[in-house]
Amino acid sequence: MDSDTEPSSFVFEGGEVPPGETEHVWFPVSETYLGEPVTTPVTVINGARAGPTVFLTAAVHGDELNGVEVVREVAREWDHDGICGTLVCLPVVNTLGFVTQQRYLPVQERDLNRAFPGKAGSTGAKRIAHRLYENFLSQCDFGLDFHTSTRGRTNMFHVRADMSDDAVARLARAFGSNMILDTDGSEGMLRRELSEAGVPTITVEMGQAHRFERRLIDHALDGVESVFAEYEIYPTEDVRWPGWRTVISGWEDKTWLRADVGGLVEVHADRGALVAEGDRICTITNPFKTEKTVVEAPFGGVVVGVLENPVVSPGNPLCHLANVDDNVRRAIELHRSQPSPAGGDVPAAEE
Repeated sequence: MDSDTEPSSFVFEGGEVPPGETEHVWFPVSETYLGEPVTTPVTVINGARAGPTVFLTAAVHGDELNGVEVVREVAREWDHDGICGTLVCLPVVNTLGFVTQQRYLPVQERDLNRAFPGKAGSTGAKRIAHRLYENFLSQCDFGLDFHTSTRGRTNMFHVRADMSDDAVARLARAFGSNMILDTDGSEGMLRRELSEAGVPTITVEMGQAHRFERRLIDHALDGVESVFAEYEIYPTEDVRWPGWRTVISGWEDKTWLRADVGGLVEVHADRGALVAEGDRICTITNPFKTEKTVVEAPFGGVVVGVLENPVVSPGNPLCHLANVDDNVRRAIELHRSQPSPAGGDVPAAEE
């Protein structure tokens, strides 16, 4: 955005936030069976100086909590006196799922992250998506959508983005994660629909559902600060280099290993671990431990996601494995042999 542009008010249904002001809003998105309003918390921080408008969203899946704390801390604890632009912070998008601690919208059991851009007069999920999309998300220049793995699994810290879109690729690299999974996303997904509409958006995956993981939250806050530096929302900060980076493209470079038998699982590789072809990923045994199935890595790579719940039936996912070449492997090993610039705050296996 041209620095000579005059800052303007951020306007949404029922409200307006002038330059230099901050508003905390309970925005109505639906109603309960009793006709009471269902609202989503939104904080709009409109800088006194012109700049881009960026959104931060979390808990589109109601039980994914790490991102909730990231967005809350950006909105409430950071000093925004000198920012250039506008921040639109939605820490809990799926409030119905959040209050019941469910991934999907309760009763309807619909995935809100397959309902964007939404539609007035349609299903409950699409009505909610439409309200948020039209009033907040579509008004932004780019955005960050924070997620975790589903319950029973955990993800290493990484970004998912459509790297064929130059504007999205710039945003993904600016966030400063070690790994970027190059995917365009599913139809109805928040990041896909907004990116296709000209609002570059990335997904940040971090950890597991139902908990705050402080190390990953702090890592994500560093990423937000790096993005703000790249787009001169915080003009005095520097863009972050994570030490190593790989972009994983194509289904042949990543796979979910799935159980062929039922039983109890002992996992041998943590999220973020480097494994070689043939390494043991996990062992599945029956209740008597008289039968054992060893699951090995089909290729060398990085463990992106791994099972937390120690019970499986055939077809259940065990491990999300991404292939890396020898150069990336050496870079990872070298980086992990060095002291962390954050004083060890982020373990090597989670970088």
